Parts: sequence; C-alpha cells; structure tokens
Amino acid sequence: MSRPLSLSRTTQRRWWSGLGWSLAAASFVLVATPLLDILFTVFRKGFSALSFTLFTKVTNGISGGLLNAITGTLVLVSGALVFAVPVGVLAGIYLSEFGRGRFGQVVRFLDDVLAGVPSIVLGYFSYVTLVIGMGWQFSVLAGSITLALMVVPYIARFTETAFLQVPNGLREAGYALGFRELTVITRIALPLALPGILTGILFAIAISLGETAPLIYTAGWSNFLWNGRLVHEPIGYLTYVIWSFINQPYRSAHALAFAAALLVILMVLLINIGLTILVRRTRPLAGSQKR
Repeated sequence: MSRPLSLSRTTQRRWWSGLGWSLAAASFVLVATPLLDILFTVFRKGFSALSFTLFTKVTNGISGGLLNAITGTLVLVSGALVFAVPVGVLAGIYLSEFGRGRFGQVVRFLDDVLAGVPSIVLGYFSYVTLVIGMGWQFSVLAGSITLALMVVPYIARFTETAFLQVPNGLREAGYALGFRELTVITRIALPLALPGILTGILFAIAISLGETAPLIYTAGWSNFLWNGRLVHEPIGYLTYVIWSFINQPYRSAHALAFAAALLVILMVLLINIGLTILVRRTRPLAGSQKR
C-alpha cells in the first residue's frame, strides 16, 4: 500500500513543480514582452533617425542635431563623478575598515536614506538651495552636484562590500610585516577591492545617464554648446530631449527623441561591456595577490 502512495506523491510533486515553472515562464513573458517591444521600437526608429548631422549640429528648436545634448550629458556625468567618486570611495573605505561603532551605523543609515530619496526630491532640493538660494541659476555645477548626491550612496556601498570581501588574513599578514594601517589599506586591500569599486562607479555612470527629473530643476536646457561656464548658464542633455520632444506633434521632434533614447541605451550597453572587461582583467590581479 505504501508504494502507490509514494508514486502518487512523486507525481504530485512533479505536477506542482511543472505548474510553478509554467507560471514563472508566463510571468517572465509578461514582463519581457513590453520591454522587448519598447527596445525594438527605440532601435528601429532610433537607427532610422541617425545621421551625420545628428553628431555635428546643435538642436535648433525641435530639429537639427544633438551635439549640444551629447556634449552636455558627458559634461554633467563627468562633473558628477568628480564629486561622487572621492566621497563615495572614501566613505566606503571608512565604513568597511572603521565603521563598526555608533558613528559608522549613523553614516550607514544616512547612506541608505539618501539612496532611497526620489530623484525629483533631490532635484527640487537643489533647485531651492543651489539654483535659487545660492544664485547659480540653471547650471552645470548645480546639475553635477545633484547627480553626485544621487550616486554617492551606491559607490559607497559597492566600495564597502568590496573591502569586506578582502580576507582578513591578508591584512593581518601586512600588520605582521610591520605595515601601517594606511599601507595595508592602499597596497593590500585596495587592489583586491578594485573590481567592486569599478562596478560601483560604472553603475553610478549608468544611473546618471538615465536621469531627467533632477536635471530639469538644476541644469535647465540649452540649444547651444557648453561654453565652459559652471554657473549662470544652462546646458543641454539627452534625457531632456527624450522627455520633452516625444510629446511634440512633429516628426522631427520624434526623430530626435528616439535618436537620443537610442544613444542613452547604447551608452549604458557600452558601460556594461566595459564593466565585464574591467572585472575580468582585474580579477586575475586579485587572484595572484591572494595566492
């Protein structure tokens, strides 16, 4: 009597397992189909809008090129990294090496809070404090600082996690050889944590490339190329074109919007490829130091 019961339970388990996998596959199709449809539309209409003029001329109303937006995006992202990378990496090192006390817990809590603040809230805060309060107006500096505030928590957490994965035995070996704490951090732990730090930095770049709301409040928009001024001068960027031009009832505006969306997707894709290459090249270095 026990044998048929055992076969019955096995059959039931296989049936429930098959049902679970079927539901998971159906859920994946429901999520992936709209995403693939959006990507297909962007690639189809974006590639058809690509031209030499797109990269050589500035935006003229709702037509022209995207040279000003491409340049402005690179300037804003680079400016954000100038502020965010030193602060984020140093904060991550502090949290991993010295942040076990109450102050470290407070810093870690504030890091989590800052990471959870909506980007539009940071944009409005910067608008009140930087654009209006300090009189910078729409500018590169206001936009870059706002993007830096957004990505600092991610760089800090990636750095902290990377340093925590370094074996303590390597640190103890450095101390046994008479190395100072700063030398242990910079010469032993930092090379091993470098892949994680690079991952956080590239992740921050990807986030900065796709942001619109905080830049609307801080960077404004300009049809002209950036003239090198940090304040009192707005700047163009790709996500504004996507957000604004797609709502215009003109074919030229839609072409620029899809071209800008395609460029942003390609930039993020290149970042992911670069991340994979960097991690593969730095892991052998870390492995050799571990041995």
